[in-house]
Amino acid sequence: MSIVKNDYGMTKDGKKITSYTLKGSRGMKAIVLDYGAILDRIYAPDPDGNVVDVTLSSGSAEEYAADSFFFGSTVGPNANRIAGASFEIDGVTYHMDVNDGENNLHTCIPDGLNRRMWEAKEGDNSVTFTITLKDGEYGMPGNRVMSVTYSLNTDNELKIEYNASSDKKTIFNMTNHSYFNLSGHNSGTVLDHELTLHASNYTEILDGAIPNGNIVSVLGTVLDFTKSKKVGRDIEADNEQMKLVNGYDFNYVVDGHDGSVKEIAILHDPASGRTMRVYSDLPGVQLYSGNWIKHAPGKDGAVYEQRCGLCLETQDYPDSIHHDNFPDVVYGPGRDYHTVTIYKFE
Repeated sequence: MSIVKNDYGMTKDGKKITSYTLKGSRGMKAIVLDYGAILDRIYAPDPDGNVVDVTLSSGSAEEYAADSFFFGSTVGPNANRIAGASFEIDGVTYHMDVNDGENNLHTCIPDGLNRRMWEAKEGDNSVTFTITLKDGEYGMPGNRVMSVTYSLNTDNELKIEYNASSDKKTIFNMTNHSYFNLSGHNSGTVLDHELTLHASNYTEILDGAIPNGNIVSVLGTVLDFTKSKKVGRDIEADNEQMKLVNGYDFNYVVDGHDGSVKEIAILHDPASGRTMRVYSDLPGVQLYSGNWIKHAPGKDGAVYEQRCGLCLETQDYPDSIHHDNFPDVVYGPGRDYHTVTIYKFE
């Protein structure tokens, strides 16, 4: 196994972007960037050893700078939504960007972590990207240090490890926003992919995709993936929750969460025979079926359309800061942030 570095273009302000290719021993590769700590590509073999790129991505520095779909992005300090784009810690109210109706989505869109340069350090078939934020940046408290480590092993497991600390109480809830299509990034929709989620409940939403605080069973409903089913089977169902987000865009509550790394999802593509298993120590996973993708420019001349990829974003629950029955997302002195997610390809 080895790491190969290449130039990947320049940022708008003239900084050089570098790509890092992690190579496995069985044909798998992952390419990550120090721009945005972006997961640019995953090359995964099928049962016959045919290797294709199975993630949607922009494919150039210029396109990533204009990307509104967060292709492959590291999202933080807070992924997903915060109601009212504000929150309170110890009696102090903090105001974030109002960028999703009345709410905040993914912390910041025009100058988010996915559009900033990270410092890279190579390891043993791994790369760690680190970034610092000053107290008040993105409207959030604390001088913060965040890192994301990508590593690839001989079992075709891509491990993503997040670490963060702050000198004040603040919010951390980071994720990777990759879109997967196991037939290949430019091969049409994922509606025939078969998905299993080890999650019997989800966090019910209001208009604007903000949780209302209720944790509701999915069993026997169109949101139920506890047994494998095609992504497209019920995606056009007459369901009020799904109408709010034009398909699947829900936080699923992982069964039996205890803080250990365990399997939470299985994605299988009958056409190619590829299977991806997702492991995480987090209590939630956002299933997003690419409902709003339209005419998005991608790598290698691809143009991505609706539902041509899906996300499985490991996370704490959206808007946890406003719900006492949701996970505690406040970190700071005496409590550092650490999580692990693994995408394993078979």
